[in-house]
Amino acid sequence: MRRGIGVAIVVAAAMSLAACGTSGPAGSSSGSSSKGLTMWALNDQTILKASVDAYNEDHPDQKITLRLFANDDYKQKLRVAFGANQAPDLFFNWGGGALDDYVKADKVAAVTDAQVNLLRFTPSVLKSATFAGDVYGVPANGLAPVVLYYNKKVLKDAGVEPPKTYDDLLAAVKKLKGDGVTPISLAANSKWPTLMYLEYLLDREGGSEVFDSIASGEASAWKNPAVTAANTRLQELAEAGAFGDNASSVNYDQGASTALLHTGKAGMELMGTWEYANLVKAAPDFVKKDLGYVAFPSLSGGKGDPKDIVGNPSNFLSLNKASKNKSAALTYLKDYVMNGDQVDAYLAAGSVPPVNGLESKLAAVKTDDKKWLTFVYKLVQDSTNFQLSWDQALPSDQADPLLTNVDKSFLRQIKPEEFGTNMSKAAQ
Repeated sequence: MRRGIGVAIVVAAAMSLAACGTSGPAGSSSGSSSKGLTMWALNDQTILKASVDAYNEDHPDQKITLRLFANDDYKQKLRVAFGANQAPDLFFNWGGGALDDYVKADKVAAVTDAQVNLLRFTPSVLKSATFAGDVYGVPANGLAPVVLYYNKKVLKDAGVEPPKTYDDLLAAVKKLKGDGVTPISLAANSKWPTLMYLEYLLDREGGSEVFDSIASGEASAWKNPAVTAANTRLQELAEAGAFGDNASSVNYDQGASTALLHTGKAGMELMGTWEYANLVKAAPDFVKKDLGYVAFPSLSGGKGDPKDIVGNPSNFLSLNKASKNKSAALTYLKDYVMNGDQVDAYLAAGSVPPVNGLESKLAAVKTDDKKWLTFVYKLVQDSTNFQLSWDQALPSDQADPLLTNVDKSFLRQIKPEEFGTNMSKAAQ
């Protein structure tokens, strides 16, 4: 979900691999075998790919075959593979409810500190892959809270300041729309970017406790008044023209929403921190001159802590319990994931890795990314709650109804209170 150093070369290689489906030695690109490890991940995990290349160079007789997927296809393909007993030895995931489903089905092996050195990781991040006291994944990329990016020039031309409150945001929408600019770029066709708004709005309205109750399995918690209030505000933004007229035709994987921001056709974009690397690749001059970023606005009268953040604490690599290559897989997880070289690579790529003791490394950064890295690190350090994205935190059988109802709410096809009613039924 973010790109690494040598980005032009590595991304080209990654996209080529995504087209053919494999990297590493010839042979099966899925399923566990005795000839070598298999790993599945997303096609933009270039720093992860570099760690695979390093492992393969050191272990020519036990290489990792890496298969890469587009974001929208990946989760379904993984479910099918596990159902057919053809899942890879190591698989990339978001933690949360979807991973817990595989854990409950006895498909994932727990890992220990002795096996993979868990103590090096930020404790709050490990929580997303911890169930009943056991850890079922190793953090595999940088901290990824969702932040509000903005185009400094576009906002300045419209006489708009970066919004600190929800009222500021509404006022900015009106001014930007009046200037003929799409106020906020949104890839609504992908649905999950729209969910980010609802996650933040619910947290600001009712506090983290509301979704904690939902995630714990309380179907009735979906009917909390804060859920209705959050949907009301989402629809308020849409009706105010915050997302323009064509958001439902914009797909995130195609890079269209990113382009709207850096080309000046949109004033703002709410997205995870991986977007920074996408912008660096697509428009480095824009990043240096006109890119700004702030935390999601606070809400006057809301019960939520304005320091709360949502997003992906990290993605994880988890071990297939049926793997015939557990020893080799654990070696990779311990010695090649978030080792010194990979931590430096993430920092160089503008991403903060989820490991302890980064203060001295951040202080030593001399690139233009230092301000960004410090912002992200402080955002996470200061947060009282880091909520995993709902479609990952909830059981997988609720993820599709969730995204469907988020889209319906965004399109005003259902009333705000119907969202909670529909989700309560889906959770029963």
